[in-house]
Amino acid sequence: MADLRPARLSVRDVLRVGGAGLRARPLRVFLSALGIAIGIAAMISVVGISTSSRENLDRQLAALGTNLLTVGPGQSLFGEQSHLPDSSIGMIDRIEPVLSTSATGKVVGAKVYRNDRIPETQSGGIAVLATRPDLPDTVGATVTSGAFLNEANARYPAVVLGHRTAERLGVGVAGPDQRVYLGDQWFTVVGVLNPVPLAPELDTAALIGWPIAEQSLKFDGYATTVYTRTREDAVEAVQAVLAATANPENPNEVSVSRPSDALAAKQATDQTLNGLLLGLGAVALLVGGVGVANTMVISVLERRAEIGLRRSLGATRGQVRIQFLAESLLLSALGGLGGVLLGVVVTVSYAAYQDWPSVVPAWASAGGVVATMIIGMIAGLYPAIRASRLSPTEALATP
Repeated sequence: MADLRPARLSVRDVLRVGGAGLRARPLRVFLSALGIAIGIAAMISVVGISTSSRENLDRQLAALGTNLLTVGPGQSLFGEQSHLPDSSIGMIDRIEPVLSTSATGKVVGAKVYRNDRIPETQSGGIAVLATRPDLPDTVGATVTSGAFLNEANARYPAVVLGHRTAERLGVGVAGPDQRVYLGDQWFTVVGVLNPVPLAPELDTAALIGWPIAEQSLKFDGYATTVYTRTREDAVEAVQAVLAATANPENPNEVSVSRPSDALAAKQATDQTLNGLLLGLGAVALLVGGVGVANTMVISVLERRAEIGLRRSLGATRGQVRIQFLAESLLLSALGGLGGVLLGVVVTVSYAAYQDWPSVVPAWASAGGVVATMIIGMIAGLYPAIRASRLSPTEALATP
């Protein structure tokens, strides 16, 4: 007896039939795939740009070293602001694993202006810090113009401007003809710093010598920040004893931190922002899924005659269902792959513009394609089931 069972469709046949349905409506397919591609591209771009930015920061910190600890005054038991002892810098420097130590002290009441004609209230929030000449070696600071303070000019009205301070004051380069009005007297700009990743507070500061600060600006001589560079293998051990070393009588009045703490806070902020932007990408992805569902439903309505003809020629409900489900999956895969490519292009372009390394996590690309396939399956399931339930006579009778 002849085998009257319907022939099974191979994977190749399913792909060929599904692709034929998409080629028949190129514009509608393009617009539906574009909706999914935008959602995937948004997700890939957010993850890729954030990862590239973090990789760039990690490389900078790795080059500078994260073995920098900072010590500052805390508060007393009564909530009053305390100060570090005069001997704290020397005592910290005597810790065996410590490689170098330097300090800055905030000069209270001193403000910086471009000239003496600017109103007193328009100080720009620039801090005036008394500093020691060995500060750059400890914090990894470099100058973009001029030179840093030394033992000679630290006794005279000379100032080094942080990166952002120089921008706010409109000082492009250091030189003998560049002066700023600081603490009711003129200071010569002898240097301008590059950005300092491990000590960003220096970017918005004006640095002057410790002696001139005490002599002319009523600086009390107390260090407000002690920078300590230690061996990489002894960071935790040194951090544990810094408070007691800096102020043996009142170690509870000492604050100890490290740049990696600020880095962890920044990464937590990045993750929160990533979550928000990924949510926006998910919404765009949902819109693309609705577009797929809409395309497939309309396709079923327009192709009733085709469905009826296939059914009358022996196609089973399962084969019709697989055909439309395959079309939906192919449409989603097209949008997913296009979105991944678009997201990679956006990430690479932005990273190149910012001079960052380009990093697109493999899990993000793979996850984007998988997400589109899942959405395609869900969006195409109802139209596929609806198409399979059409009877041949009903479908062929539809005009």
